[in-house]
Amino acid sequence: MLAPMAGITDHAFRSYMRELGAGVVVSELVSAAGLEYKSKRTEALMSFSEEQRPVGIQIFGENPEHVAHAARFVEEKGADFVDLNFGCPVPKVVKKGAGSAMLKDLPAMKALLRAVVAAVKIPVMIKIRTGWDQNSKNANEVVRLAADEGISWVAIHGRTRAQGYEGLADWELIGQVKAKNSIPIIGNGDVVTAQQAVQRLSEYGLDGVMIGRGALKNPFIFQESFALWRGDSLNSLPEQDLYSAFLKLRDYIVAHCEGAIVQIQLKKFAAWYSTGYPGAAQFRKNIFQVSSTTEILETTFRFFKTTNENQSELKMNGRVESQDQLGPSNDGFLMGGHG
Repeated sequence: MLAPMAGITDHAFRSYMRELGAGVVVSELVSAAGLEYKSKRTEALMSFSEEQRPVGIQIFGENPEHVAHAARFVEEKGADFVDLNFGCPVPKVVKKGAGSAMLKDLPAMKALLRAVVAAVKIPVMIKIRTGWDQNSKNANEVVRLAADEGISWVAIHGRTRAQGYEGLADWELIGQVKAKNSIPIIGNGDVVTAQQAVQRLSEYGLDGVMIGRGALKNPFIFQESFALWRGDSLNSLPEQDLYSAFLKLRDYIVAHCEGAIVQIQLKKFAAWYSTGYPGAAQFRKNIFQVSSTTEILETTFRFFKTTNENQSELKMNGRVESQDQLGPSNDGFLMGGHG
């Protein structure tokens, strides 16, 4: 499942990820208040196409009536499910009582869940964190509440709100919550390889794994994950070519984004895809200095052509033992989109 990420999982990227094997995709964060006040910019975030199905729209807010209205609007637009965000750690969301702030006020969460579930017929899921901080990890309590109120499944990001994106996701806690509850549980946090996705799915008895930043460094991670889950070797997959994948993404971005957004998105994804490869830091500096789409493509092509040639040489010399060593490593550069 592709994790919702603000400024990232837009129409273009969701279509691209579905084509590259993501099982389920979710929109970026959509404000219930923005929909209530008929913001065209907010409504545009909900755009999706048939090839994205199954697709969910993630909404956030603190007012039960507004969020229920937003959920009904999501249903009217034809989305397959509603995703309620109770995990966003960003101050501008939290200070209004929305996002992960709801983890501190379960009576308010209960009222909101009840209003939304009553408002729609499509499934409603929630995305949460393990708790507000180290001293108030209440994911199990939240999951029980969600089940009682008719929520269909829960995605748990394995960090507290206080952690933000620092430290490591607590998969042991996610597994413990799953073991104590019958409602489907999706695990999320620090899944950057297909091996990790499959291992966590099976080890913790989960119903699904949600991948966010891992897909920003390796667009093939869903294809690889499903191959391993089926018991196939990664060598059975077609040869991976990051530049060709980047061109495919370019086509989606050009089709669904406008003006300067096209170049911004292309630069961001080129930089993310370079993460962990030799020369990536300099490449990122270069890519953000060019001023045309043509230059972005030429600079990206040169970088990945050199990268592919170096990898081929390593494989020929027997210095690479597994597919893992060919992929980018975890990198703090991969920060961004909350959701």
